[in-house]
Amino acid sequence: MKTRFSAFLAAALLALTAAVAVAPASAQEASATASTAAPAASAPAADAAAPAAAPAGDIAAAPAKEVIENPYGLDALWKTGDFVAKGTLIIMVIMSMGSWYILITKIIDQVKLSGQAKEAGKFWKAASVQAGSAALKEGSPFRFIADSGIKATEHHEGALLEQIDLNTWVSMSIQRAVDKVQSRLQDGLAFLATVGSTAPFVGLFGTVWGIYHALTAIGMSGQASIDKVAGPVGEALIMTAIGLAVAVPAVLGYNFLVRRNKSAMEEVRSFAGDLHSVVLSGSMNKVAKK
Repeated sequence: MKTRFSAFLAAALLALTAAVAVAPASAQEASATASTAAPAASAPAADAAAPAAAPAGDIAAAPAKEVIENPYGLDALWKTGDFVAKGTLIIMVIMSMGSWYILITKIIDQVKLSGQAKEAGKFWKAASVQAGSAALKEGSPFRFIADSGIKATEHHEGALLEQIDLNTWVSMSIQRAVDKVQSRLQDGLAFLATVGSTAPFVGLFGTVWGIYHALTAIGMSGQASIDKVAGPVGEALIMTAIGLAVAVPAVLGYNFLVRRNKSAMEEVRSFAGDLHSVVLSGSMNKVAKK
């Protein structure tokens, strides 16, 4: 009986010892599993929060863009340039403004003259030279030529004028009127030609003056660093560019206007030649009737 009880007691003690030994091991495994699962669970949350936080951090960390003023531009040239540089710029601005004004106004005049040349056809449908002249617009070069021819036939009188035959006198009067029209069309072309030929040299003068300032800066500093020569050399290049920008439109505009004036004067001379014949024949008919 005691033997059985002893065996039972030993078995109970053995089971209790095994249970006590297994409990800490399972606790350690559970804690290890929990610690492993916790980073795995927190990692997606951190990864998900990272993209959302990154743009906010970039926006907060991005500095505002600074506008850096160019120290070698046209504005700096005007502010830091001496009286020679400013005077050169003013001269070229005046030349450019004058060129564009003449170019625009002369193109407008030529367009008007082209329209008046089409309306000159009314003159030849009139019953008389006086009626044809009245049908033309005031200020039209064709009416001016027609009035000159009429006045030449009506005022061919006086001791000196009578020494000139009527044909020559009418021809001279009409030719003078044509020359005045041509002179009017050529107004301003001399200015365009002058600007086109002198503007590059004015810009070159500004270039030479800028290079002189660059050499002066090098000599005073004793070193040819880029910060010493960048400003004067930039000034020189700007002057050259402005001179070319003034000269090129003036030259192109001059050639354009000369070509259009040639076409317009062909219309005027044709009208003057026909008018001469009509006026002279009318005067001859009057003389014959007398």
